[in-house]
Amino acid sequence: MFVQVCLYFYCKCLWRCLKFVVRKLTGQCELQRICYNTKPGAARTMKIEASLKGSKSKRLQTSVNVHPDAIEKTIDDIMELKRINPDINPQLGVSLQACLLQIVGYRNLIAEVEKLRREPYDSENPQHEEMLLKLWKCLKPNSPLKARISKQWCEIGFQGDDPKTDFRGMGLLGLYNLVYLAEWDTEIAQQVLTDSLHPKYSYSFAIVGINITDLAYNLLVSGALKTHFYNVAPEAPTLTHFQQTFCYLMHEFHKFWIDEDPLDIMEFNRVREKFYKRILRQLQNPEMALCPHFAASESLINM
Repeated sequence: MFVQVCLYFYCKCLWRCLKFVVRKLTGQCELQRICYNTKPGAARTMKIEASLKGSKSKRLQTSVNVHPDAIEKTIDDIMELKRINPDINPQLGVSLQACLLQIVGYRNLIAEVEKLRREPYDSENPQHEEMLLKLWKCLKPNSPLKARISKQWCEIGFQGDDPKTDFRGMGLLGLYNLVYLAEWDTEIAQQVLTDSLHPKYSYSFAIVGINITDLAYNLLVSGALKTHFYNVAPEAPTLTHFQQTFCYLMHEFHKFWIDEDPLDIMEFNRVREKFYKRILRQLQNPEMALCPHFAASESLINM
């Protein structure tokens, strides 16, 4: 243990000495070298994030946690601390601002998603009920719901006659995602629902949607989705970005499920875990963007 601690501090000191030498040789600090030598996207933003968090300066360390409204002032503070003339290096401030918007936005997105996940479905809340009924109308436009409490809910993949009990794990987040998919990608949502009723590949559409919401949530809070969001969101990633990512994952899992040719629904956990690992491997590539091939995401992917 003592040897490991000594080795850690030795490497840390060696790294800082190396950075000092490189700055003297190039005339540029680490932030400048990253912005000038790395193209915009996840590769640049993640390097900037690591550099700021790993700095010996508390001001730089805390810069990744500022309020979005304070980012411009934070950039000025960084330039002053690093003794960088903004008139000579105007592009640096622009690049740092874009990176900080993504970094701070990702943190705020986690908080927003977590808030939805923790909010339980309330059948006494008219907004919650309206969203649930919208889900039915989008998925089954030609089949009127005969009653709020009905076995019909099983037709779209809920477990019983009242869907509210199925949202316990993911709270309102699961409902938000399902409604987003059904409302904005109605054709694909209806096709996936139809396929999920096939005798050979059957699964509960709504329950799987809530489960894939959990998968997307875990990718988000673990930081794995930084690669994707930093590549597709030019500024701060939003809840819409997250919902579009869910749509992509839901669609891809559906295809993956069929390709795996499971014996029955009992193989769900095995297939899900295999799918999760595949997505993780893809996100390890700093160039990776989970590019959905449906309408809801086209405007963002092309930005």
